[in-house]
Amino acid sequence: MTARITGNDYRGLTPPELGAWTPSLRVSVVVPAYGGQDKLDLVLAGLAAQTYPGALTEVIVVDNGSEPPLRLPEIRPAGTRIVLCPTPGRAHARNAGLGAATGDVVHWLDSDVVLDRRSIEAHMRWHHAAPYLAVTGYLRFTSAELPDPEVVAATDDLAELFEPAEPHAWLVDLVERTGGLTDNPHRAFSLHVGGATSVNAALLAQAGPMDAELILGQDTEMGYRLAQAGAVFVPEPLARAFHLGPTMRMRDKAPIDRVSHAFVADRIPSYRWLRAHPARQWKVPYLEVVVEPAGRPGRQARPGQRGQEDSQGQGQGQGQEQGRRQGRRQGQEQGQEQGRHGYDEVRATVDAVLAGTVPDVAVVIPGPWDRIRAEGRAPLKNPDLEPVLIRGHYAHEGRVRFALDAPRPARAAVPYPAGEDGPPETGVAPPYRLRLPAGWVPGEDSLARLLDLARDEECGLVSVLLSEDSGEGIVAARLERTAAFARAAIVLREEEDLDDAVEDTFGVLWVDGETYGFLPEARPLGGRRGAYRARTEAQAEIARLTKETERLRAQVTRWRDEAGRWRKSAVELRREVGGLRKELAAARKIVQYGLLSSVKRAITRRK
Repeated sequence: MTARITGNDYRGLTPPELGAWTPSLRVSVVVPAYGGQDKLDLVLAGLAAQTYPGALTEVIVVDNGSEPPLRLPEIRPAGTRIVLCPTPGRAHARNAGLGAATGDVVHWLDSDVVLDRRSIEAHMRWHHAAPYLAVTGYLRFTSAELPDPEVVAATDDLAELFEPAEPHAWLVDLVERTGGLTDNPHRAFSLHVGGATSVNAALLAQAGPMDAELILGQDTEMGYRLAQAGAVFVPEPLARAFHLGPTMRMRDKAPIDRVSHAFVADRIPSYRWLRAHPARQWKVPYLEVVVEPAGRPGRQARPGQRGQEDSQGQGQGQGQEQGRRQGRRQGQEQGQEQGRHGYDEVRATVDAVLAGTVPDVAVVIPGPWDRIRAEGRAPLKNPDLEPVLIRGHYAHEGRVRFALDAPRPARAAVPYPAGEDGPPETGVAPPYRLRLPAGWVPGEDSLARLLDLARDEECGLVSVLLSEDSGEGIVAARLERTAAFARAAIVLREEEDLDDAVEDTFGVLWVDGETYGFLPEARPLGGRRGAYRARTEAQAEIARLTKETERLRAQVTRWRDEAGRWRKSAVELRREVGGLRKELAAARKIVQYGLLSSVKRAITRRK
């Protein structure tokens, strides 16, 4: 039974102690290299001394066009070979090594990183515990003089050769800030660094090869795709290694970030700070909304429920083919439903989605678009009139895509018509997908609120109750987190429902649709100009209130000054009153003394 991990909390796994277990998985160590024969010799010497069994290890050195060509030194693991990759570029070299790898686990290793002798074993003990892990070791950066390969192979502790060295500061900081990546699973994929990371080969096959279009940031982008494929990221402090010299990023961080961010912003929706533009489109959207047939119960009768689950990467040929056939049938049914429920319902939903406060969105409308034909002579009598209107209305809207089938959970939608490269079955799915029945209209901020809820609660599925009717049953929208459904497909047990596996690994929430602003009717759209006017009016009101606040503050200052004067006058008055009281008291004494003297004189005269 496959172990189940909640979020990125791998602490429930119990990997064996180093040296106290018997491994069985094969590992392919992929070392892309361009020149640097002296450092490569040390890397291979370190690999030759590993405690992980040599019979379960292959090393693939990818020569990325070195002049002179790289050679294999005398001290190297037995299963070492060179693969040539003349196309320049790190991603091309990595992909060439990946294509040649035959192991159950692929261990990326830079050609200037020397592994501690127990490093691969420390990696592999985790991969024996669960088949969907990405494990990263701890690098230290050394400027020590390079030793001989014989010394490296014979040394039990590389610290004796390479210390003092600097830690991989940002990685250590990330791990410490997030409780070992368990407190913030949304950023865990950043741990995937190509210098010393190992990944389950099946997980890599699901995520796809490195993006060769990227100039920099390939490791992070692949880490993001691994996360969407269900990966759990594990930092392993016992997997130690020394990087021979500083990295390019350590030398030139600011220009490296500038180049990297220009490309990865298009491909990593989770980096929200790189997508501050309020209107532009991105290669991989943050949210994809699948507009499904109106009135069809959203899962709580899920589209393609059993067939799609069977085909979710489980490697079962019969179930996979059955899932495809059933998905195609349901896509055709959805297209017929779209026609019956009509252009107006679909337009109300799609337009509201596009006009909302989430600009980083794409819409998928599934249906039998390959069978729909326009009628030139009698268009109003065309039985396909409704889907023809839908297709015609959104044919040139870049954020709306058509598909023959509703996309399977955790898989990218296959657009129709396909591009020049054929159906992008291996495309990147967005991190969130909302399945929404046509005719149900979200409020302007409804989607943003749902996304905030899903992210804050870190749940895998948010079901939105739209209506509950004895005739139709439950009608619901579903906000699916791609990483959660991919993980659930990996750990799915026989006869288990996919939603149950999602609930067990990430959690499921139900919310009321009306509370979140979903209504079964169209409503006026504010539009960009209306939003601009509202923003301008709000800014004008803010300016007026700011001016009024400043006026009131000035008035308060005057009142305070006046109050100060009053307090000063009161003090002076108190002093005057005190003086008068003293004078009055003195006068009273004088009067009393004079009166007493007069009385005494009068008494004396009478005697």
